[in-house]
Amino acid sequence: MTRVAVLGLGGMGAPMAANIIRAGLTTVVWNRRPEPAQGFAGQGAEVAASPADAVREADVVVTMVTDADAVRSIAIDQGMLAALPDGAVWAQMSTIGVSETERLAETVATRRPGVTLVDAPVAGSRGPAQQGRLVVLASGPEQVRDRVAPVLDAVGQQTVWVGPVGAGSRLKLVNNILLAFVAEGIAAAVALGGTLDLDRATVLKALRGSPLVSPWAAEKLERVGRDDYRPQYPLDLALKDVELALREAPPGRFPAAEALAAEWRRAVGEGFGADDLIVVTRALDGTR
Repeated sequence: MTRVAVLGLGGMGAPMAANIIRAGLTTVVWNRRPEPAQGFAGQGAEVAASPADAVREADVVVTMVTDADAVRSIAIDQGMLAALPDGAVWAQMSTIGVSETERLAETVATRRPGVTLVDAPVAGSRGPAQQGRLVVLASGPEQVRDRVAPVLDAVGQQTVWVGPVGAGSRLKLVNNILLAFVAEGIAAAVALGGTLDLDRATVLKALRGSPLVSPWAAEKLERVGRDDYRPQYPLDLALKDVELALREAPPGRFPAAEALAAEWRRAVGEGFGADDLIVVTRALDGTR
């Protein structure tokens, strides 16, 4: 029986942990704030007091936290990497960018050569995470893929293996840039409609069913119609992910993405950061 430790129980980590438990895998959970972890005790998970305690007997460890600083804090400062048993697989599923992933791989190879790092960020937001419909963009050694497969299958509808460690993070940045421009296109179109004195309901009706609108975009349009900006993918995290992509490219190579990031920084500065990224509609049309 695969024993899984899930570290990080935020908007993505919590539903992923719940799906791993439902898949029948022995699960240990840990979270920086203990309250979310305690809620999993009733679902059959063990609750650990520290990252090191969570992973001591784990076969597979999943980290799903906000950024690279949080990953390194858990792995190094709080002793997770040192506590992992030889032969364990660490599935690093947080979005931390290419440079930080490569740095992490070097750390694992130097300090714990008996541990295998799998770079496996996901495509999808909170809704797909709750439904187990994420797409896992996995990269790492071929010999551990069968061992980590039950965990990845529990959280996603598809796992795409894309090459050696780091390739998954590269593809995640590609995915996030596309997502950012789709969200920006929706927000700009709806806000422009208001600027042109069109009724918002009319704009939304015209856009529904358009061949230009994907199912993901259609769901976002419906939320705009309801003024529902509860976070599935918060704007501040979406901005972080765009900035990670820009960090890997020469300055000036992607001016449209740089302009989008500047616009989103202003929106975050205006207090929209904790809302869903589609709240950019409000920032553009001047409403709050």
